[in-house]
Amino acid sequence: MKHLFKKGDNTKPTLLLLHGTGGTEEDLLPLAERIDPEANVLSVRGNISENGLNRFFKRLAEGVFDEEDLVKQTNALHEFLEESSKKYQFDQSNIVAIGYSNGANIAGSLLFHHKQAIKGAILHHPMVPRRGITLPELNDVNVFIGAGHNDPLCTEAESKELAATLESNGAEVTLHWENQGHQLSASEVEAAKEWYKNNF
Repeated sequence: MKHLFKKGDNTKPTLLLLHGTGGTEEDLLPLAERIDPEANVLSVRGNISENGLNRFFKRLAEGVFDEEDLVKQTNALHEFLEESSKKYQFDQSNIVAIGYSNGANIAGSLLFHHKQAIKGAILHHPMVPRRGITLPELNDVNVFIGAGHNDPLCTEAESKELAATLESNGAEVTLHWENQGHQLSASEVEAAKEWYKNNF
């Protein structure tokens, strides 16, 4: 997978950056700098091209995931994390994902499909990756969900459902609300930074 790695302090979590639709591995670097400037950073570019826009998995329509491809790409990302932890010598059990929109969805999918894939996640405007499946045990996993009261893509009900699903499988979830629609606001980033500081 196309990516970049920035070496930091190995005693801290490695920040896994996952961009939104149309983004690149450069997009969320300023976010990582705000959250923890001393951490390792592994920033990944989505493998899928949709009309020239980078994504992490295919979709059938706006808000409708291609579940078969979602599972396939989630497994590929999980394998990539294993390989990268050996290559760059960071602790695979100490990864915190930071994802926005499409990137938040694949980060959520890691939690839904792979036990201990990541230790925590900052999910900015995610959707529920899949329904009707059994999740792994998520004890000791901390998740921040940034949601919008008037987000046209991720409704309030969707955000609450995701939080409840993660919590019912043992995760510690903080659900943070904004009034900014689907975009990422400075106050949401600040809340995520505070959450990270308190948990990691």
